[in-house]
Amino acid sequence: MSMILSASVVRVRDGLPLSASTDYDQSTGMQECRKYFKMLSKKLSQLPDRCTLKTGQYNINFISSLGVSYMMLCTENYPSVLAFCFLDELQKEFITTYNMMKTNTAVRPYCFIEFDNFIQRTKQRYNNTRSLSTKMNLADMQTEIKLRPPYQISVSELGSANGFAHLSVVEYKGTGKISAAPHQRLEPVTLPGIVSFVLSLLCGALNLIRGFHAIESLLQNEGEDFSYVIAFFLGTAACLYQCYLFVYYTGWRNAKSFLTFGLICLCNMYLYELRNLWQLFFHVTVGAFSTLQIRLRQPQGKSPDYNV
Repeated sequence: MSMILSASVVRVRDGLPLSASTDYDQSTGMQECRKYFKMLSKKLSQLPDRCTLKTGQYNINFISSLGVSYMMLCTENYPSVLAFCFLDELQKEFITTYNMMKTNTAVRPYCFIEFDNFIQRTKQRYNNTRSLSTKMNLADMQTEIKLRPPYQISVSELGSANGFAHLSVVEYKGTGKISAAPHQRLEPVTLPGIVSFVLSLLCGALNLIRGFHAIESLLQNEGEDFSYVIAFFLGTAACLYQCYLFVYYTGWRNAKSFLTFGLICLCNMYLYELRNLWQLFFHVTVGAFSTLQIRLRQPQGKSPDYNV
């Protein structure tokens, strides 16, 4: 018998479950599908906005929009068009009912559990296809799926259950290619982070200007020390590299930021004779502030296990 078994609403950013239908089935197949649900919820931000995972007897379908993903589990013979119409209804109702600000700031799992009532009613309607009166919507969805079919996720692509599964390079119409090793996404930028980024650029520009002035003095006076030029340009490079570390994820990112801060301190110590105390304080403080912001802006890849 073809039917929808369960559905859930999950935040894309970190996999936080916002609501879910009550599910009492404890069969081995359902237990396995719950694992797939959990694995998919941890990597929603890396996937297209419409996907299907076929696991044998069951299919998992989901759509994502405005930072929220709507997921459902159905039997393998349940029509794909009906599945995505069901998810579309959940999406429209959820967006209408809840303010997106609340979903973005939610911290507790299942804080919109009352939405389960609508999920259950809609699930019952879609499990009794004879009573459906959405022929026009079905026709529209069928056309949309033909034009932009859901991305087919294979079980092998999910890899291990550690939340860092690799995706193979697969063409997806409308989204291009999914990389074999997607870049790690960082948390959203905060106002202090933007301030630190701008100040680091400013310090880098100041060091660069002073470096060119030092070169000019060196050309005019042969007695000038060339090491000052090197110190200014190293300071510029360190400030710009801090900006890079703040924007992009790299391996050993925190260690690199501390080493870069150490280089900034050494450069300013060497330039002690050419700068007053306020200038030294400003450059070192900006370096420390930028290092802190790099440390605070962590990758999004690892999400908490909410037992979805």
